[in-house]
Amino acid sequence: MLFHVRMDVRIPNDLDPNVRAETVAREKAYSQELQRSGKWPEIWRIVGEYSNFSIFDVESNDELHEILSGLPLFPYMDIAVTPLATHPSDVKA
Repeated sequence: MLFHVRMDVRIPNDLDPNVRAETVAREKAYSQELQRSGKWPEIWRIVGEYSNFSIFDVESNDELHEILSGLPLFPYMDIAVTPLATHPSDVKA
């Protein structure tokens, strides 16, 4: 199942700088592990924002929820999920 996910990160300004740096480092490691596994095949930065558009390829809604809620930055994110389906005009389909 493919999902388009927008993630907007909103880390509080008063968060301890060391906690911030450690959380961001864990986020990077976790996301790169998911990318290598094929669960997170695409990630794109949104210019001028602390946000991204991503594509997830997972087995279920529950798996996507587990992945997203496991993100170290999850408590500081606004997330919008859109399920995707094959378009009938897609030449690759």
